[in-house]
Formats: sequence, structure tokens, C-alpha cells
Amino acid sequence: MTFSDEEWMAIALSLKVSSVATLCLIPVGVGLAWLLARHEFRGKSVLNLVIHLPLVMPPVVTGYFLLIVFGRRGMIGEALETCCGIVFSFRWTGAALAAAVMGLPLMVRAIRLTIENINPQIEKSAASLGASPFRVFRSITLPLAIPGILAGSILAFAKALGEFGATITFVSNIPGETQTLPSAIYSFTQVPGGDANALRLAAISVVISFIALLASEAMARRLAIRSVGYQ
Repeated sequence: MTFSDEEWMAIALSLKVSSVATLCLIPVGVGLAWLLARHEFRGKSVLNLVIHLPLVMPPVVTGYFLLIVFGRRGMIGEALETCCGIVFSFRWTGAALAAAVMGLPLMVRAIRLTIENINPQIEKSAASLGASPFRVFRSITLPLAIPGILAGSILAFAKALGEFGATITFVSNIPGETQTLPSAIYSFTQVPGGDANALRLAAISVVISFIALLASEAMARRLAIRSVGYQ
């Protein structure tokens, strides 16, 4: 199976965008999941709703809102470009941002469920022995939440790999800059004779997702064995 330069660029860009989006999401996802799982505060239901909105809104709407907020004339985008030279719209960084926003609810939900299943008495016992809240989180909550973090990361990566609507609305479909695998597949289906190219890219998407899931299963088993040994 031989790929053209355009196809290789789409594959490489998809892996880059998905990886960056997932890595940047991990600290945000862990923090939000811990906040929702372990704390009660005014506006908690609103925060939870905002986090999960990308799951129920059309992806095109999410991309449009990103364009309004992070575009070069957006409320945040213009300020970021002026002070830091950071530009999201029509750049691969914008594709990573769109993928991160779409994957955030999946990651937060997986991590939150894991933290909620951790016995809070373990954390309280550590706190009663003089451990600071940060030390309790770092030495107890975070290690026990690793399976959820792993599951959430895989879900976010898979979502980022397949993200299309929000991405194409926010950063368009520019070969070599913002054209990810889904965008490239869409482009090939719109031109005569492009079915073979679309099929090749669809196959490589399936292979990448399959490898990611296999890696996730293998890591989850190792963590489970280590947890049993610790107990």
C-alpha cells in the first residue's frame, strides 16, 4: 500500500494533533474531574453542563463558537495574538484545540467515575495523619485514578483522531496545515477517482485506533496486576 505525499501529511498531522490535544487535556481533565468528584460548590451543575455541552451540540456549532472566541478577531484569540503571537484559527494548533474541546467531556467523565469509586476514607485517614491536601491527592488519589486517566486519554485520543465537524469549521481544510485524516477522507470522496485514496486513509484510521485500544488494554492489565500485588 503506497501513500501519496498528501496522504502522509494528513496521517502525520492527525497523529500530531491527537497527541498534543490529549497531552494538554490530561492535567485539565484530572483537575476538573477531581473538582467535580470531591467538592461541592455553587455553580457545580453549570460547570458540569458546560464541560459536557460538546457531546450534545452539533460539532459544527462547537467549531463556530471556537471561531468566535479564539479566531483572530475573537474575544480571546485577538488578545492572544497581540500579547503572545499565538494564533489558533486556520492553524494546526486550532485543530488541536478543537480536538481537545471535543474530547474533554469523555476524559473528565472517565476520570471522575474512577475518583468517585475511590474510598474517601483512605484520603481522610491520610489527612488525619497530617498529610496536606496536595500530598493526599499526589500520593493517594492520583495513583488510584490512573486507570481512569488512561481510559479517558484513550477516549480523548480516539475522539481527536476522528474529529471533523468542529475542526473544519474552525480551521478549515488546508492540506499540510489543518487537513487531518477525516478532512482528507472527506476531500477525496468529493473528487472523481478519489475513492481508493479515501479507502486507504479510512483503513489506516482503523489500524491506528486498533493499536491505541490494544495498548490501552495492555496497560490496564499491568496496572490491575500491580494493584492486586499492592493490596
